[in-house]
Amino acid sequence: MSELALPQHALVGAPPQYLTPLERPTLAEAQSWCRRLASTHYENFHVATFFLPRKVRPHFESIYAYCRVADDLGDEVEDPSTALRLLNAWGSMLDECYDSPDRSMHPVFVALHETVRECDLPRQLFHDLIHAFKMDQTKTEYETWEELLDYSRYSANPVGRLVLWVCGYRDESRALLSDKVCTALQLANFWQDIVEDKERGRRYIPAESMHRFGVEEAQIEGRIFTPEFRSMIEDLVVRTRQMLHEGGVISQHVDGELAVTLDLFRKGGDAILDGITAENYDVLRGRPVVSKAKKLSLLAGALIDKARMEWRR
Repeated sequence: MSELALPQHALVGAPPQYLTPLERPTLAEAQSWCRRLASTHYENFHVATFFLPRKVRPHFESIYAYCRVADDLGDEVEDPSTALRLLNAWGSMLDECYDSPDRSMHPVFVALHETVRECDLPRQLFHDLIHAFKMDQTKTEYETWEELLDYSRYSANPVGRLVLWVCGYRDESRALLSDKVCTALQLANFWQDIVEDKERGRRYIPAESMHRFGVEEAQIEGRIFTPEFRSMIEDLVVRTRQMLHEGGVISQHVDGELAVTLDLFRKGGDAILDGITAENYDVLRGRPVVSKAKKLSLLAGALIDKARMEWRR
């Protein structure tokens, strides 16, 4: 094996676990690789996909793996120029997956091609995600609410649209509702992670909100909580929750199994916002978290919904 030439896209400089193997994995091996990645990196992923038909779970695992690796190529590589090179390579590997799938060597793309083939997924949605990860390398501050929405159009909304495509929904009306949910979830995570993002040199709080409420950059850097900061975060939480609930009606327009999953994600977003509210909007002293009790309550509710759905059949 040591005598084999490196694949065209070897991802040299990437985290070791993401390097392209020298030998092409079988589809079963590739899908197993994606499943392991999903189960070890995001425990909520398998909780949510449990409520979906078993036959589509491998598709969600391959999509998750694609997103996870791309995100880590941007966030886990310290040098921005190296991160951009790796993200460009990931994009080329995506095109290869669509145009010359027999040449794909990375397990993500061996598995993803099967998902693309069976579900006829649009290539652009995957490229949009790469665009967002590239933005993270070059844009570290946001001026307006609209700029955040534009960022979410690439970073979050494609995931929701891919979920709909895998489940057979391709109309724009449902996609727009999904966009609202996904954007709101993205924003909720931003408000939850303000301190952590600042330590990484990023600020997602729009400057217009800071100016409106009289909040200075130094307050975030020094973790100085003031009534003005509280009012700002409260305003952002209220706007985010409204968007989350507006999009949440999508659950009324999809089949029961998908509705349970979408409701779980929406309720998870509400729980994040509730956690911020419970801390009196003080996200500077620590990251508000969703308690284990709350997570179990959400899971129990979803299980009850699934049982009711099965009973009605």
